[in-house]
Amino acid sequence: MLNSLDLPKPAADTRVVVAMSGGVDSSVVAAILKDEGYDVVGITLQLYDAGEGARRAGSCCAGQDIADARRVAETLGIHHYVLDYEERFRKAVIDPFAASYLAGETPIPCVACNQTVKFRDLLATARDLGADALATGHYIDSRQNGGHRSLYRPRDLDRDQSYFLYGTTQEQLDFLRFPLGRLTKPETRALAERHGLAIAAKPDSQDICFVAKGRYSDVIRRLHPDSGRPGDIVHVDGRHLGRHEGILGYTIGQRRGLGIAAADPLYVVAIEAGEARIVVGPREALATRRLRLRDVNWLGRAAPEAFAAGGPELFVKVRSTRPPAPARIVATASGWEVEILGGEEGVAPGQACVFYAGEGEGAEVLGGGIIAATARAGDTEALPIAAAAQA
Repeated sequence: MLNSLDLPKPAADTRVVVAMSGGVDSSVVAAILKDEGYDVVGITLQLYDAGEGARRAGSCCAGQDIADARRVAETLGIHHYVLDYEERFRKAVIDPFAASYLAGETPIPCVACNQTVKFRDLLATARDLGADALATGHYIDSRQNGGHRSLYRPRDLDRDQSYFLYGTTQEQLDFLRFPLGRLTKPETRALAERHGLAIAAKPDSQDICFVAKGRYSDVIRRLHPDSGRPGDIVHVDGRHLGRHEGILGYTIGQRRGLGIAAADPLYVVAIEAGEARIVVGPREALATRRLRLRDVNWLGRAAPEAFAAGGPELFVKVRSTRPPAPARIVATASGWEVEILGGEEGVAPGQACVFYAGEGEGAEVLGGGIIAATARAGDTEALPIAAAAQA
């Protein structure tokens, strides 16, 4: 008989490591599992030095968060450990983040953190502690399908974190558990209050954890003091419109703060890092229909080829805040390409393209990859068009 985590032994004989960030979600996961009788061990990762008392609104993993996680563990009566992962985090997340921005991309460090520090390194530590599973406070669901588990969009679609978890490998997924996948955020907060947790009303983390005051450019300039290379701002029609002081101040889709005067609204359409050039154009120039991907992780039970033309319906998300859009996988000799059937605006290299078999609650997460290049709607040229790889 299986327990509530789909494991074949009593809860009391099942050790579960809970990744405790000090926030409401992971704290409630620990409380739920403790209440169900599991042998719960909390682990908090110190990922960067923010000072023992540091707390920044909208951030996570700061010094105060460690203290909050420790206090929750004491309230629940579970063992709790703090692991110093600063060096691992710098090498696996911060350094690649900076390199990606310098290449003209818009990276997602949370994806890299989940793929490496959390679901590779922490998972290995959980195994070393004799754990049967690693549980987290992510809003995503997983279910057993035969001999393996599959990922699904959660009940609370406003909190859906599948966009940041597509890179989870099958081996990791089989060991991971996500107890909040079928709860809403208000229900989670209510559980925190019911268990007497002091963090029940704590604000959610929103910003990149290691970026002070939301200025990623400051982090990159500190790591790469020579990164402020000036260059040209040009229109998509070839006109020279002005100069900039460095590509770090620009992202695809940006309208304000371009540093140029124009009669009509202009948006950043491409960042050509190799030439330190910013390409701008009208809003319609942001429309993207085709993407080339790299570093694809496929989790679907059906092969990718099944979702080419004429196959089952496929949906993709190319930004975390956008709903899934109809798409199809295009077979090419050069690798993974995706056609977004209705087009999307402001798609940037470095972001993720995540695949779904459906679009609503419970849709299966098929995997995804990093956007290496984009082609504008109606463009007949071969990819890459707006590829940071030109750097």
